[in-house]
Amino acid sequence: MPALPLTIPADHPAFAGHFPGRPIVPGVVLLDQAQLAIEAACGQRVSGLAMAKFLSPAVPGEALELDFSASEGGARFEIRCAERKVASGRFTLEPRA
Repeated sequence: MPALPLTIPADHPAFAGHFPGRPIVPGVVLLDQAQLAIEAACGQRVSGLAMAKFLSPAVPGEALELDFSASEGGARFEIRCAERKVASGRFTLEPRA
């Protein structure tokens, strides 16, 4: 599957408190954006998070990409900034109707 861009606006409200003077993208924002992109691409809803690893911080304005592969019941993902891995994990997917 081709890489999908993840866009997190520099004025996202999470940056105000995470962290003043040196903002980084909160992990929950990365997961939320990955979930939305995977649901849109697969046409399936995410039902849970089986595993997540946060490998390096992302800062406002960085160009992030999401790679994922979906199989029966799950979707593995990796978020990168160029060659640097930012996060990876696995969502569980609701069964197809």
